[in-house]
Amino acid sequence: MTWIVARTDPQRERTAQHFLELAKFTVYIPVIRERQVKGGRRIVRLRPLFPSYAFIAFENGRWWDARWTIGVSAVIMTNGVPAQLGDQVIDELRSRERGGAVELPRRETFRAGDRVRIMAGVFNGHLGLFQGQLPRERIAILLSWLGTERRVELPKDAVEVVS
Repeated sequence: MTWIVARTDPQRERTAQHFLELAKFTVYIPVIRERQVKGGRRIVRLRPLFPSYAFIAFENGRWWDARWTIGVSAVIMTNGVPAQLGDQVIDELRSRERGGAVELPRRETFRAGDRVRIMAGVFNGHLGLFQGQLPRERIAILLSWLGTERRVELPKDAVEVVS
C-alpha cells in the first residue's frame, strides 16, 4: 500500500481524520507525548509529530475525495499527482510507538547535574547545572545568580559542557 500526505487546517488534524475516516479512508497521524506544567500541575499532552499533516492510505486513486474533505486544506502534489510514500515510512513510525505515541530517540548530549557554561545571550560566560531537555531544542539550566538559584531556559546550542 502507498500513502499520500494531506495538509490539514491548523490544529484540526483530528477533525480531518474524523471526516476522512467517515469517507472510508485509512488515516494515520503520529503523535508524541509532551510534558508541560500548567496551572502548577504537570500534565502530559499528545501532540502531532507533524503538526497540520496527516498520512492517508492511497487506494483506488481516490485522492480528490480526500482533498475536499472537511479539515483538509491540500494534498501534497508532485507533477499534478499526489506525492506518494511507501509503507516502509509508515511502518518505521509505527515501530517507534509505545503506548500510542511515537518515542523519538534521545539526542541529549548532557546529563542531569553536568556543569555547563553559557556561550550566548545575557548570561554569556556564567556557569550553571544542566537540569533537563525541553521541547523545541531548549534546555533547562540551574543558574546561581545574585545570590539565588534560578532556573533558566536556553537554546540547546547556547551552552557547552565544562570539564
